[in-house]
Parts: sequence; structure tokens; C-alpha cells
Amino acid sequence: MDMHDLGTRTLTTARLSLRRLAVDDAGQMHTNWAGDPEVTTYLTWQPHATCADTRDYLASRVAAYADPATYDWGIELRDTGQLIGDISVVEADDAIAMKTIGYCLGRPWWHRGYTSEALAAVISFLIEQVGANRVAASHDPRNVFSGRVMAACGMRYEGTLRAGDRSNQGLVDSAVYAILADDYFADHTA
Repeated sequence: MDMHDLGTRTLTTARLSLRRLAVDDAGQMHTNWAGDPEVTTYLTWQPHATCADTRDYLASRVAAYADPATYDWGIELRDTGQLIGDISVVEADDAIAMKTIGYCLGRPWWHRGYTSEALAAVISFLIEQVGANRVAASHDPRNVFSGRVMAACGMRYEGTLRAGDRSNQGLVDSAVYAILADDYFADHTA
């Protein structure tokens, strides 16, 4: 299976618009998730100290959109236009047609199904339009809710890599989930 990168395109769901980020999103991003140490507890990056840090970070992410292999969406509520998180391809392996996803959502929107809704849309896009054969994600096993999001989107638990990642908690285990195109199409054509 060959992938054909299309770049970050706007995806819509019942409640969300997944769209390209802009430098002008710095205020919402900093306030809603990037500046919150609780949100970044299990992530690989420290919370941003200032909104200027978030603006600089966004400038580098926006510049990356020139590469069609960049997939980086802001998660926006369709009814209010509020930016509540982000979801991205954080790693790719063209030899096996794999995309690895990472995501982050602001605390006020946890446990409402938004992350699952965004992840399901990204999985569909990557498999149906980009041609990914494998979409993977991983999480620190102590962040059980992240694993539930992956499972809810049809990703299968494949195992835990002991001391397989580094996060804000130091060296941590990494629970790996993935969905293959065959699994996806079997579930979506039945």
C-alpha cells in the first residue's frame, strides 16, 4: 500500500472542526491546554511558561504546513469556534505505510468524547485518503483515559514497551495501540 501525502486538510465531525493552526491561536492554545501543567503531565513537552512561548511554538508548526507530509490539526468546537486541543501525526514510516498520532485536549473538555471524535476522523482520513496501512498511537499506562480513547476508535492494544518512552515523568512504559487498514475497512463496511 502506497501513501500519498495530502497535507493538513480541514476535517469536520458532528461537533468538531479539525483545522490548521495559526499563530493567532496562541492565546487560546496557551490558556486552554499548552500552559496547563496538568494537561502536559504525561506528554513529552513541558507546559509553555508564557503566551509568547506558545506563539513561537505555533510559528514553527505553521511553517511546517508547506510540507504535504505534515498533519497537524487544531481541534475546534464547531458551535463556538473555541480551540480546545490539537491532534497530529508525530511520526511516519513510509516503508510500512504507518502514521503515528499524538493528541492533547484542554482539561475543561476531558471526558466528553471530543478526543475520540477527533481521533476517529483522523484515522478515517489517513486510511481512506492518504492510504496509510497502519495508524498507531501510544500512551503512558498511568494515563488510562488515553488508552480508552484509542480503543474506542478501533485501535487494538498491541503491548507495552517497558521503559519505552520519555515524558515529563521521566523514563516511562509505553502502551502501544494500532489499527490496520484491513481492520478499519472490515469495521466500516459491515
